[in-house]
Amino acid sequence: MRKVEKWGMFEIAVRGSQDGNPFVDCEVSGVFEGGGNSVRVMGFYDGGGVYRVRFMPMFEGVCRYRIEGSAIDAPVSGEFEAVAPTGGNHGPVRAIEGGALAYADGTPHYSFGTTCYAWVHQAPALQEQTLKTLSEAPFNKLRFCVFPKFYDFNRREPLSYPFERGSGEGLDAALVAQTAAEPAWPGATKPERDYGFDYFRPNVAHFQRFDARIAQLRDMGIEADLILMHPYDRWGMNEMGKAACDAYLRYAVARFGAYRNVWWSLSNEYDFIPTKTDADWERYGALMADNDPYRHMCSVHNGLVPYDFSKPWVTHQSRQRVDFYRHVEYTDEYLARFNKPVVWDEICYEGNIGYGWGNITGQELVRRFWEAFLRGGHAGHGETFMDPQDILWWSHGGVLKGESAPRIAFLRRIMEQTPGRFMRVGKGIFDEVVGCAETSRARADMPLVHDYCIHYLGIARPLYRDLVLPEDEDFAVEVIDTWNMTVEDRGVHRGHTRLALPGNQYMAIRVRKV
Repeated sequence: MRKVEKWGMFEIAVRGSQDGNPFVDCEVSGVFEGGGNSVRVMGFYDGGGVYRVRFMPMFEGVCRYRIEGSAIDAPVSGEFEAVAPTGGNHGPVRAIEGGALAYADGTPHYSFGTTCYAWVHQAPALQEQTLKTLSEAPFNKLRFCVFPKFYDFNRREPLSYPFERGSGEGLDAALVAQTAAEPAWPGATKPERDYGFDYFRPNVAHFQRFDARIAQLRDMGIEADLILMHPYDRWGMNEMGKAACDAYLRYAVARFGAYRNVWWSLSNEYDFIPTKTDADWERYGALMADNDPYRHMCSVHNGLVPYDFSKPWVTHQSRQRVDFYRHVEYTDEYLARFNKPVVWDEICYEGNIGYGWGNITGQELVRRFWEAFLRGGHAGHGETFMDPQDILWWSHGGVLKGESAPRIAFLRRIMEQTPGRFMRVGKGIFDEVVGCAETSRARADMPLVHDYCIHYLGIARPLYRDLVLPEDEDFAVEVIDTWNMTVEDRGVHRGHTRLALPGNQYMAIRVRKV
């Protein structure tokens, strides 16, 4: 009997009809029974008369399946065994109580993301270079676009397009009825009129390449945050009609939903797409929830107006800074408001381009990471350094040039040493942020003292810090240089302790009850 790990992928391919448009005229699905549950998943057409059905078992034991639908002449039945997960297979990431993230097996997940919007649209050699860079980097989530991107520093045609070209028959009516509207964002051009895509016929070679890259990221322990739509368009894809959009999203769920490392981002900067309404986004969100039996992480990323994260299908707050100076500092407020994980997917990028969102220092980006995590959230990296060939990590991938990545790796190690599953902001004086471990408790008589906490001083650079500790308990004290990546043991203390500091910025003090 075939064996598949729990949270792995079982796939079965069947041959079926090629009449008409198999992507929409024919249907195939599978019913999987095991672990006391029965789950139906939709299949998809993969070209050449082949239909595929994919399933991610959420249990261990024998699973029986039945594949059926109008695409095939007769149902196909069988069984396989779901076995215990191995290695780094912890299952899909979930939002858990308190606005934190954890894998399905309970392992805490601290989301250290990065962005390479169009890396899968680049030449194969550059894609391989990106994977090599990721294998040596601290990032465990990667945001990237299914549709090609057209924007400054990214004006070349993609490696492939997500849809086939058509003769006009069966084309989405919205494409035919395009208007000559002005660009919706700076630097855009009007959509081209001569591509002739049939939005009801996905280009299977395009999606097969995404299959391969998502699987490689999975095996590297990296979440694939798939951006399903975005405003950086010159090909008319933002003008797809409702029926075409719905068909595309169903295809994406059927094709990619069984990968345990997939997250859904309905859009990047959704509010910069003028052809979509609030009702459209709500329909997309409901469609994803109805068609995804695994309920992967799902959210919407904003430009200027954050989405309403209270919606039941939204699992987490995918946020972009809307103010240049203050953003991650609101993390604990947003946690309290929506009680859902706060994932800062864009807080400006380390780089030197002319845009304000892409020219902060590595020190400032790392500071924002520390603020986000100590306040109970998560943060994402990006890099936008000028390049003679316009190969910027933020869009193309390639190699990292900045200083922040090793410091982010250092922070990730600190977070993974934290007791429990997350941190929450605690009380401190005005020039510091205090992050307290989930399991940490304050004494009733000394509310500023926790069992485990980190005092982050950020841009402050005092030569000393007074700690007021209990007289009847021991606390281990360490001084952390977050930029130079050192942890200095300062011994065990009780009562009033004056702690000498080097007078540098970006220092932290870790205090742990012995």
